[in-house]
Amino acid sequence: MSAGFNSVKRLMNELFAKDCVFALATASGNVPSVRFVDTYYCDGSFYVVTYVTSRKVKEIAKNPNVSIASSDIHSFSGIAENIGHPLRPENAEIRSKLVAAFAAWYFLHNDEKDADMCIIKITPSTGFIQTGGRGYSINFTKKEVTSFPFEHDIVLPVN
Repeated sequence: MSAGFNSVKRLMNELFAKDCVFALATASGNVPSVRFVDTYYCDGSFYVVTYVTSRKVKEIAKNPNVSIASSDIHSFSGIAENIGHPLRPENAEIRSKLVAAFAAWYFLHNDEKDADMCIIKITPSTGFIQTGGRGYSINFTKKEVTSFPFEHDIVLPVN
């Protein structure tokens, strides 16, 4: 593992170990589907709280290949998996982090009494982040990073 990869792991925690909104792309057959989700990054994966009955979970069950992207031009591709209900004993640690990260809305939008509630874990294989005038192309599988000067020049409309 390169020193650059260790630096990027620290950057990932700084940037994403909190409530972050990403567009999540899944696919059904050959048809892509995109929606915005709140994510939390921890120990090399992104986490999403949702329900088994949602279209995204149904599509992930058939095709676990997903991509996520933010308006800050961060993007990742990887594998998603349903790790089950938040109250499963093996999910206790990540659940506590998700409840804290999503404190403003977690219990307003999630019913832990509902057996269909679940956590989706997205483990990236490749990605791109940018911060501080640098871009980082990341291969998580090979633990390799390419760093280069990068200026975020996309202007989003203001309502």
